[in-house]
Amino acid sequence: MSTFNLKEDITWRDIFIRAAIIICTVAVTVWLMPGDSRTNFRVELGKPWKYGDLTAPFDFPIYKSEEAIKKQRDSLLRVYEPYYRYNAEAEGEQVRKFVSDFSNGIPGLSDDYISIIANRLHALYRQGIISAADYKKLNTDTSRTVRIVSGKNAVSVRLSSLYTTKTAYEQLFIDETLEQHRQVLQKCDLNDYITPNVVYDREKSNSALNDLMNSIPLALGIVQKGQKIIDRGGLVDEKAYRTLISFQKENEKRSRDTTQIRLTTAGEALYVLLVVLAFTVYLSLFRKDYFDKPRSIAMLYSLIIIFALLTSVLVRNTLFHVYILPYAIVPIFIRVFMDSRTAFMAHMVMVFICACMLQAPFEFIVVEAVAGLAAIYSLRELQYRSQLFKAAIFVTLTAMAANFAFDLMRPSAMTELDMSNYNYLVVNGVALLFAYPLLYIVEKTFGFISDITLIELSNTNNELLRRMSEVAPGTFQHSIQVGNLAAAIANKIGAKSQLVRTGALYHDIGKMNNPIYFTENQSGVNPHESLSYIESAQIIISHVTDGLKMADKHGLPSVIRDFISTHHGQGKAKYFFVKYKNENPGTDIDELLFTYPGPNPFTREQAILMMADSVEASSRSLTEYTDQSIRDLVNKIVDGQLADGFFRDCPITFRDIAYSKTVLIEKLKTIYHTRVSYPELQKKGPGGEK
Repeated sequence: MSTFNLKEDITWRDIFIRAAIIICTVAVTVWLMPGDSRTNFRVELGKPWKYGDLTAPFDFPIYKSEEAIKKQRDSLLRVYEPYYRYNAEAEGEQVRKFVSDFSNGIPGLSDDYISIIANRLHALYRQGIISAADYKKLNTDTSRTVRIVSGKNAVSVRLSSLYTTKTAYEQLFIDETLEQHRQVLQKCDLNDYITPNVVYDREKSNSALNDLMNSIPLALGIVQKGQKIIDRGGLVDEKAYRTLISFQKENEKRSRDTTQIRLTTAGEALYVLLVVLAFTVYLSLFRKDYFDKPRSIAMLYSLIIIFALLTSVLVRNTLFHVYILPYAIVPIFIRVFMDSRTAFMAHMVMVFICACMLQAPFEFIVVEAVAGLAAIYSLRELQYRSQLFKAAIFVTLTAMAANFAFDLMRPSAMTELDMSNYNYLVVNGVALLFAYPLLYIVEKTFGFISDITLIELSNTNNELLRRMSEVAPGTFQHSIQVGNLAAAIANKIGAKSQLVRTGALYHDIGKMNNPIYFTENQSGVNPHESLSYIESAQIIISHVTDGLKMADKHGLPSVIRDFISTHHGQGKAKYFFVKYKNENPGTDIDELLFTYPGPNPFTREQAILMMADSVEASSRSLTEYTDQSIRDLVNKIVDGQLADGFFRDCPITFRDIAYSKTVLIEKLKTIYHTRVSYPELQKKGPGGEK
C-alpha cells in the first residue's frame, strides 16, 4: 500500500523547481506575444467585419485619408502666394552702368537715345522683373499671384504683370522710337542691363507654406473611450474603414512609447504569471505525482507554450483566423496520457493565455472551452481511429453551436450573419484529425504510451508474442489468462485496463530462453529433478532479467518493462526456498539466492498484475475447483502478498484489493466451471421407508 501523503511538506528544492518552471513559462510566453495584438487585424472596405465587437479603449481622432489630405493640399497650393523681395538697388546699378558704358553715345544715334533707353529701363524695373526659372515654375495658372515685399509692405501682384528678363528685353522694342533702330540697338547688348529685381524669399515662403499646410485639419472627428467602433459582422463602410485605420495608426504611435511598452509588457507578464501560477498550484495540490515525472511536466507546459506561439504567429498574420488552430488537441493529448481534470485545467490555461492576444477574448474563451470539454468527453479512451473522427465532428459541431449562440445574441443576427468563422471552425475540425499521427510524435518526445500503441503491442501476431506462442505455448496461454483477469480487475477499480492487459502479455517473455523449466510448458519431464534447489531457483528468477533484456532488444516501452521487473516484486521463489529450508534445517541460508530482483509494484496496474499472475498460476495446482477452494486460494495469495509488503509502494487501497479478490474469485469460478454439488435421489424400500 502506498504511504504517499498529500499533506507532505514541499521541500525547498520542490519550490525552486516549480518557481523555475513558472518563470521560464511566463518569460517565454510573454516574449512570444505580439507588441499590441489587439490592433493586428485586416480591414477590408466593403466587407463584413470578421472579428469580434470592437470598442474604443481610449480617445483617438478619426484621421482623413491620404487622398483627401492631398486633395486639400492641392487646393490650397492653387491659392498659395509665394513671397518675393523687391530689390530697389538693382535698377540704379543697371541704369548707371548703362549710362556709364555709353557715355560717348551710341554710334549712329543721337545722344537723346541714352535718356530714352534709361527711361525705358526704369519703367521695366518699376513693373518688376522675375527670373525666367521662377516664372516657369509659377506659371501654371494665368491668374496666379505672388506677394512682393517692399520694406514692411507686402502686395499681391499677378504673375502675368511681371516681366522676365526675356520679355523685358522684348518690351524695350515695342516702342516705335526704339523699334526703328532695332538693328543698331541689338549691337549694344541691352539685355546685359536687364536683371531680376523681384527675388524669391525662400525663408518667408516656406514659413507661409508650412502655416498653410498646417491649417489643414487631419481628423474628421473624435472617437471617445468606450464608444462602439463596429460590431462583429457589420459592414465596413467608408466611415468605419477610416475609424478602424485611425485606431490602428493611433496604436502604432502608442506602441512606440517606451513607457507604454513597459507597462504593456508588465501587464502581460502579470496576467500570464497569475494563470500559470494557478495551474502550478493545482498540480501541486491535486497532481503532485506529476512533478516526480519530468516528462509529464515537460509535456503540459510545452503544449501551452507551443499553442501560445502558434496563436502569436496567426495574430501577426491577419490572413488567417485563430479558429483554424485545433486547440482541442491539447486536452486530447493530456487526456490520453494523463487524466481528464488535468486536461481541462491545462486547456483553460492555454486558452486564457491565447485570449489576451485577440480582438474578442470572451467569445474565444467560451468557444474553445466548450470545444475542449467536448474533446475530453468524446475521447476518454482513444483506441480506434474512428473515435478520433467522431470526436472531431463532435468538437466542431459544439464549437459552431457556441459561436452561433453569440451570433444570435446580436441585434442583426440573421441579416448580417458572418459565415467566415464557421468555415474556420470546419478547418479546425479537419486539423483535429492530425491528432492521430501527432500522438506518435508526443509519445516518442515525452516517453508516454497511448492506448493505440498498447493495442498494437497486444497484437498476438507481432514477432515477440508469436514466437512465445511457438516456443512457450503454456506461458503464452498463461499470459493471456492473466491479461484477462487483470483487465477485469482494472475495469472494476478504475485502473488502466488496456495497459495492464498488454503488460500481462509481456510479463513472462523471459521464459522463452528456458521454457522447459517452467511447469506450464512441461509435458511429463521435469528438468529440475537433476538440479539443486539453488540452481533451480536461479533459473526461475532469471526469467525476469532475461525478459528485461528481450524488452530492451525489441524496443518495448519502459512502462511495459516495469511490468516485467515488478510482477514478482522482491518476493522469493518459494517452492525451492521452502524445499531447501526444510532439507537443510539449522543452516544459514543466503536468501538473496532465492529472491527476485524486483522492485515491488509502484503503480496500481503493476499490483493488479502481481495478484492476477500469482492467483492464475496457483489455481492450476488445485485438486478440485469448488467455490470454497477458489475463495480460499485467492484470499491466501493476495493476503500473503499484502502481509509481505509488496503493495507498500503503490497507490492501491484496501477497497481496491477487496474488489480485486472478488473479481478473481468470480472469474476463476467461471473459468473452471465450478458448480453446486447435486444431491443424489435415494431409493425407497419395499415398505416405503428410505
